[in-house]
Amino acid sequence: MAQEEFDVIVIGGGHAGVEASHASAKMGMRTLLCTLNKKMIANMPCNPHIGGSAKGVVVREIDALGGLMGIAADHHPLQIKMLNTGKGPGVQCLRSQQDKFGYPAYVQSLLDATPNLEIRECEVKELLYDDTRVFGVKTDQGSTILAKAVIITTGTYMNGAIISGSSSVPGGPDGEKASHGLTECLNKMGVETWRLKTGTPPRLAKSTIDFSNMKEEVGSDDHLAFSYTTTKFTPLKDQLPCYLIYTNDKTHEIIRSHLEESALFNGLIQSAGPRYCPSIESKLVRFADKPRHQLFLEPEFEEGESIYLQGFSTGLPHEVQEEMVHSLPGLEHAKLLKYAYQIEYDAIKPLQFDATLRVKKYKGLYGAGQICGTSGYEEAGGLGLLAGINAALAIKGEPPFVLKRNEAYIGVMIDDLVTKGTEEPYRLLSSRAEYRLLLRHDNADLRLTEYGHQLGLIDEGRYTKFVEKYRMIDRAIEVLSATNISDRAGLNEYLVENGFEPTNDGWKGIDILKRPHFAYRRVASLMDSMKEFDFDDESVLALETKVKYSGYIKKEEKDAAALLKEEKMPLSPDMDYLHMDGLRLEARQKLDAVRPLTVAQAARISGVNPADISILLINLRKERKK
Repeated sequence: MAQEEFDVIVIGGGHAGVEASHASAKMGMRTLLCTLNKKMIANMPCNPHIGGSAKGVVVREIDALGGLMGIAADHHPLQIKMLNTGKGPGVQCLRSQQDKFGYPAYVQSLLDATPNLEIRECEVKELLYDDTRVFGVKTDQGSTILAKAVIITTGTYMNGAIISGSSSVPGGPDGEKASHGLTECLNKMGVETWRLKTGTPPRLAKSTIDFSNMKEEVGSDDHLAFSYTTTKFTPLKDQLPCYLIYTNDKTHEIIRSHLEESALFNGLIQSAGPRYCPSIESKLVRFADKPRHQLFLEPEFEEGESIYLQGFSTGLPHEVQEEMVHSLPGLEHAKLLKYAYQIEYDAIKPLQFDATLRVKKYKGLYGAGQICGTSGYEEAGGLGLLAGINAALAIKGEPPFVLKRNEAYIGVMIDDLVTKGTEEPYRLLSSRAEYRLLLRHDNADLRLTEYGHQLGLIDEGRYTKFVEKYRMIDRAIEVLSATNISDRAGLNEYLVENGFEPTNDGWKGIDILKRPHFAYRRVASLMDSMKEFDFDDESVLALETKVKYSGYIKKEEKDAAALLKEEKMPLSPDMDYLHMDGLRLEARQKLDAVRPLTVAQAARISGVNPADISILLINLRKERKK
């Protein structure tokens, strides 16, 4: 019997595995996705939502590059809204609540329709490797499968343990089994792993909850979507509400009296958890002066009982969880459908990856998602997409695809992971981006669709529409800049509405639109010359942002261009940092561990200071003179 061979093997069917396998297959690679359970592909074991602060922009970036997450999130959201609308465009982002069954089912249908992709239920136990490369896998079924690249996207499954109170049992999320064997294989290969943890809160029966005194949180009736291809939107009347409540003194008293029983405080868990999504008992200890903490009740299904209690993750025993839940307003008689738990799992220390997400020690071995030390569906999807792209490019013998920090949040995330590392599950935040006004919700397509098209992930039809969209936006701005508003009476009415004095002067449309609170559609309605333009909401947002924030955007573009000069100063991968004269010992060790590709990347390494960079530049000049 002939031995099986694929171009790419992806291990794990979570959000990273979905994007990695889809991208690889779309780029012409014969791809095998190995998963423990086909029905759990794209599962949402924690909160079934997509988007949020910074994360929502990542989903847009995935879509602009040709990925699946945005399309799936728009298919049938339970609720969708734009966050931070009272703030500037650099922090605005979408968040949607998803159906825990519907979202994975739709993703699975998209994968099933993807050419070059085979999905198989199996557990990968070992990697096939020699001193320099990985070339296949061994499965629990005893088979060996060869490949030119292997991408590990195991999420929280590697040696997973489900923990609450003093109980710890092997397992993966949502009652699935854990994956065993890969950690031990990686360690034999000299790849360093570590233990991380995350957690999930209780699920409650909707029919046993009193919502009457809770604050209702509704979605939006605007035409909002993650994908640039979406044309059908979910109206507000078809969306489900969420609800806001707060913990109280009784809740806090129960938790404090049982702290020593929590797996997070009794010594059972010693691994690092996500700083920005802590357990409720960790919040009480860390923020002891706070009288209350907010919690959200969010639906898990369009038609179903399960309500997710966001903000109430815990490592306390089941009987204590009952007391805690029943102390909350409206939940006095709530039935727990599923208890909260913590999950520990193995991951690869991220400084071992290069900027393409390849493990530096081995050609053909890539990682993506929580295996790289991240948290979140969106972060996983972005990493999976880039790992899939770079595995395919390496097989084709083409240059790697690396996004810069001023091009995408995905670029910021990867650079942070492979340059700075992390001591806990990494979460992407808008504050991590130096140029967040450039990395906006509205312009993800302008930043990345050209790349997606070049890579073969964006088809000609979509690319043509993208080019035409921005041609018309630029043309509209030209007309606004060159033409006076023709309806003087209408202009004066609009000025007075916004607190300005009426005027007899002639005003260009662009000068009125630049002012706060003035909207494109209203300004355009006052100008006969604008009748040729028929923009959808997406294009209007892009146009308004470009006009209103042009000065700020130009400043960030100038700053980014200055950084780009340093990014273009390459460093040899063979540079001998350990014996470089003038470098401090810490800088030598950090530079040797990370092996930065450019001077700018070296400057971002924790423990490398400006004086070290000056020494590095001096040594670079010496090398060039030789």
